[in-house]
Amino acid sequence: MSTTTKRAATGALIGLALGDALGFPTEFNDIPGILSKTGPWRQMALPRPAIVTDDTQMTLALARGMRTAAESGPVGPLRLARPVREEFVEWWRSPENNRAPGRTCMVACSLLKDPDRDWRDASQIGSKGCGANMRVAPVGLVPDWTEEERAGAAQLQSALTHGHPTGLAASDLTARAVYLLARGTEVTGLIGQLRSYALDNRTRYHERWLGDLWQRTASDATPESYIARGWDDCLGVLDRLAAALREPSPETDPCLATGDGWIAEEALATALHCFLLFPEDPLTALRRAACTQGDSDSIACLAGAFAGAHLGADAWPRDWEGRIEYREELLSFGALWDA
Repeated sequence: MSTTTKRAATGALIGLALGDALGFPTEFNDIPGILSKTGPWRQMALPRPAIVTDDTQMTLALARGMRTAAESGPVGPLRLARPVREEFVEWWRSPENNRAPGRTCMVACSLLKDPDRDWRDASQIGSKGCGANMRVAPVGLVPDWTEEERAGAAQLQSALTHGHPTGLAASDLTARAVYLLARGTEVTGLIGQLRSYALDNRTRYHERWLGDLWQRTASDATPESYIARGWDDCLGVLDRLAAALREPSPETDPCLATGDGWIAEEALATALHCFLLFPEDPLTALRRAACTQGDSDSIACLAGAFAGAHLGADAWPRDWEGRIEYREELLSFGALWDA
């Protein structure tokens, strides 16, 4: 099935928001606490109303910035950075930004609001929190970008807030996973493809997109050594994921194998873990992701993006899709990128 026929972009964006809404009430809870709220995890119901968190809000902010950039011509670092930065600041100022947003995003956006400040001076270079890759799915969905543009855009949108090399690499790898699944990559080969991509890019620093960001750290002698630290973190957690899936244990909290998801590489790996336990059963994948001891809304939103990219828009029940917050805007971006 082609990307357009299955409407992968629509599926991924709706899945992201559904996972976010399912995981919102369970975040900061341990497994016994979650089960006391929800009952058996395989029967977890979508909350009424289906309210999302900053994960979906920032995904939409990035999508708006990308759409604005595309209206001016081919994507590039200057053309992309300005509108995405403006959308992030608008999110920061919004009265709807009341969903326990991450500290790194809040600090960085408070600095980005000064139009005279170089964005690299706002970037939180020490943070590899998952706030950058939880929102990067649109970069994997927009059609017709080159591999360099997709990687550069994924890393740039991360660097606006999370300048740690693992934040950059995990965002790039998350967008790559969405892109591959949307284009029909077999799930059995996904981890191998992501591992190859990480190895190929391990010492590739996207200077056109990032400028001298790497020099903000005291620990790296070269841009190559800076970015390699991030890819090495991602390669390490992909190895843990592959080992966990050799003996899959669906009833065990995935966080125990691949991490709690508060940091970027673990959010990616644990979301992939939940998705790959149930690649053809998207609601069970979302429920497994929401019933985790870690950053359950971010894990579930990424699991939903992967499942929706893989299976398309018809993966999600109409009664779930019909009441997700921001539904109309999510569908409009899906239609734009599925066209």
